[in-house]
Amino acid sequence: MTTRERNSLLLLLLLSHLFLSGLEVEALSYDYSVSLDCLATPLKPQYGGGMVANSELDHGLKGWTAFGDAYLEQKVSKGGNNFIAASNRHGPRDSFSQKFYLEKGKFYTFSAWLQVSQGNAKVAAIFKTMSGFQQAGWVVAKSGCWSMLKGGLIVNSSGPVDLYFESSDASTEIWADSISLQPFTKEQWKSHQRLSIEKDRKSSVKLLAVDAKGNPLANATVSITQERPSFPLGCAMTNHILTNLAYQNWFRSRFTVTTFENEMKWGSTEPARGREDFSVPDSMLRFAAQNGVSVRGHNVVSDDPRNIPEWAKSLAADEFRLAVERRVNSVVKRYAGKVIFGNFTSSNSKYLVIAWDVINENMHFDYFESVYGKNASAVLFGKVHELDRGTTLFLNEFNTIEVMYDGDSKPDKYLEKIREIRLGGYVGPIGIGLEAHFGAPNLPYMRASIDKLAAAGMPVWLTEVDALHLEQVLREAHAHPNVQGIVIWAAWRPEGCWRMCLTDNNFKNLPTGDVVDKLIREWSHPLGFSGTTDSKGRFETRLFQGDYKVAVTHPNAYGVSSQVARGFKVGSGKGDQSKKRTRLHVKVSA
Repeated sequence: MTTRERNSLLLLLLLSHLFLSGLEVEALSYDYSVSLDCLATPLKPQYGGGMVANSELDHGLKGWTAFGDAYLEQKVSKGGNNFIAASNRHGPRDSFSQKFYLEKGKFYTFSAWLQVSQGNAKVAAIFKTMSGFQQAGWVVAKSGCWSMLKGGLIVNSSGPVDLYFESSDASTEIWADSISLQPFTKEQWKSHQRLSIEKDRKSSVKLLAVDAKGNPLANATVSITQERPSFPLGCAMTNHILTNLAYQNWFRSRFTVTTFENEMKWGSTEPARGREDFSVPDSMLRFAAQNGVSVRGHNVVSDDPRNIPEWAKSLAADEFRLAVERRVNSVVKRYAGKVIFGNFTSSNSKYLVIAWDVINENMHFDYFESVYGKNASAVLFGKVHELDRGTTLFLNEFNTIEVMYDGDSKPDKYLEKIREIRLGGYVGPIGIGLEAHFGAPNLPYMRASIDKLAAAGMPVWLTEVDALHLEQVLREAHAHPNVQGIVIWAAWRPEGCWRMCLTDNNFKNLPTGDVVDKLIREWSHPLGFSGTTDSKGRFETRLFQGDYKVAVTHPNAYGVSSQVARGFKVGSGKGDQSKKRTRLHVKVSA
């Protein structure tokens, strides 16, 4: 055996992306499930009904009383299922009710299965508190099958409340079954977040170090550094980043995805008819590509007439359609298929523009519908998809998870819009974009709303986050297993940000910036870490998903240290391929 052979080490790295098992749950597990199907028989109540007495109506009307002017009775379906019915209603609030005592500081998740005796009707769950009326959620109930309402609430003060159900169609009976109201303390709520992060944002890694003969190498030094996190966390940017080095340095050290605040919009790139200028977004995309930052294409067009160029609004319908077609072709063709190479390996290359907000805020506005007809969304989604088949096309809307009072964009309305686009003939990928402009967040309602949207099986992003309680919103979003990315809406301008800044004009963090930096550190491994293999040459840990480099060092019998360094990816463990072990055989000579 030659000296070179004696000094060679064979290091075998076994990287297994496993789900966490055996975690001790600190609280009653949160139930993320939602059924979007209208069922012949309702499912069992979540949490066994929680605080609700007689939640499955198996004990007559025990625990339930009339609210307003309604006749209550227990009914039984042909299959033997018991439920409560409110008939002879004369007003929206006439229904059935149950009393509870709710506590300030607790989080309440609510669900119920609802049906109406005829047609379809919007039915809301309302809690009458000492200070007013608070909605927990609503669903469009149908006749002939049961629909699931899922929502939640917090209260401003502790005290007695009355739950009842409300529908503006007083001519129909309201039926309900499997009703649940489950409280969680703040610490229990946080434990759900921690458990979800451990399960869905991190994966197990096993490393085995052996020599050339396959013998385990005990006490080998293992050093791991993270090259790039997998979870996309970003911030909007403005064109000021092109000329401000401090802005560039602050941004590139934190974020992996961005949205241009206004620079890619139609009015910015074509301020006058036929006079297109993409020089600014081109330069901004060049900066993003050079720094490994993906871009959400925002937006192709907007349904809000305030965001349509004035010259375009003055055109006749046929001319307007031609102008829109030119706009779609110019912006999508220009940026479709451009590839960004990450800092890790060329195999990590991906599209630079990773999403298109196609027809922005088209649940609140309808300018394009007035020109193209009700099918405007499907038409425009189809046009964009023809030009860029590799990118997910998003709806992008506000007030879907932020507030309960806006009926235009509630989760049910959002899913209805997706069905409308599908019925219009669009079959390509659709993403759910939630702008997330929060005041004081109602976290139970936020979580329940994301649950319902995620049940449609489409990617969910928070796309324009600003909030009075930013940390609460970011933690809730990052911990939700179905949220695939977050963009904060705090693009810097010297005259001030839209509603929320992360830094001052010298790029010193404001308190909101400190929150973001704290969470970036918490959700990644910025400093790396090291350890040693055990007596069997094994090293095990859990890592946030992302791209890593590992260096393994071990002295041989002659006192000469050999080292091997390799890159690896920690995936989610979802799907058969990612569950397979990756084996790297590397020979290192002293």
